[in-house]
Amino acid sequence: MAANDHPEITNAEFAQFQKLIYKIAGISLADSKKVLLVGRLGRRLKHHGLSSFAEYYRFVAGGDDPGELQTMVDLLTTNETYFFREEAHFEFLSKTIVAQHPAGSPFNVWSAASSTGEEIYTISFVLAEALGLDANWTVTGSDISTAVLATAQRGLYWLDRTRGLPQSYLRKYCLKGVRTQEGGFMIAPEIKRHTKFMQVNLNKALPVLGKFHVIFLRNVMIYFDAETKRQVVARLVEQLHPGGYFIVGHSESLNGLTDTLRAIKPTIYQLPV
Repeated sequence: MAANDHPEITNAEFAQFQKLIYKIAGISLADSKKVLLVGRLGRRLKHHGLSSFAEYYRFVAGGDDPGELQTMVDLLTTNETYFFREEAHFEFLSKTIVAQHPAGSPFNVWSAASSTGEEIYTISFVLAEALGLDANWTVTGSDISTAVLATAQRGLYWLDRTRGLPQSYLRKYCLKGVRTQEGGFMIAPEIKRHTKFMQVNLNKALPVLGKFHVIFLRNVMIYFDAETKRQVVARLVEQLHPGGYFIVGHSESLNGLTDTLRAIKPTIYQLPV
């Protein structure tokens, strides 16, 4: 046993998991993520009474327990997120995109790798401020992980997760937790009614989603190889209204991945009308 009480994983076993998560989610799991995989999946071996990663691989890859396969995906694809991450994007959303949008017409945004929901609700706060709570706007959040989607849909966060969230928004659009939720805050119902959630695997044909004025695809393409990136971007661009915007993370770029979008500024692209 390793010092952390998990079995050791061989290079060959790790390579099997790399191939499996790539096949399912298009994610290229770097060799440097071996410790992360052992830490996150080691608990599942213990849960099922398995003694090696080879046994666990056979268990999830065999397809006999789709729920466990989804659990594995959840554990290997969960990423850090927080409110108003990369704040300049939300300023551009408010002061440029929304400001140019025809008054009174519907406005739809897709957070395509929404994780635990902080991005969805940040977008919602911005639209509530810019358009009002009675306006016709919707934020759709999707992720491959059902676990993080459940957290997002619940909309309950602990107060230590308010990093980046202005106190004025916390007071205006959130409810203070009481009793079992003391020390937390809940996204207010008048914000949540503008949101919807669905599981989407960006590495496969997309379900019917409708068209969007803005798509956020931030801090997820860093896990894809170049060909997977091209395919994912092509699928998502199909979901944009003409003139719609496509926003990626600060360490990402669409250079060489698509000739359909034009760069407006670093990390922000637009589909020509």
